[in-house]
Amino acid sequence: MAFFVPTAESGQHAESIYQSIASHIGASIPEKRVSSVRWIHEGKEVSLKVGDPMPKAFCPQSKEVVMAIYDCGDVVKVCSPNRGVVHSDPVLASKRHVLDLGYFK
Repeated sequence: MAFFVPTAESGQHAESIYQSIASHIGASIPEKRVSSVRWIHEGKEVSLKVGDPMPKAFCPQSKEVVMAIYDCGDVVKVCSPNRGVVHSDPVLASKRHVLDLGYFK
């Protein structure tokens, strides 16, 4: 799957949004961009992909989609509009609990 950011109107717009989110959450811009993450959260396996709905466990007040995922060394940061993009902090997945990372091609 090619790199994209939900709601972006073009590739250039997607790149701008991706870089803006990274700056907001203190993430670097990697060569390989994460498209999905699978990890153990509170004893349960969670799997999220860019563009998927964010589970209510992470965003109980609204229906949101995963906008971007960043590999930040010891932690993976999963961002939605109210979790890392505009408000609050991203969902954090400790690398020691991460089972798999998928990448855009």
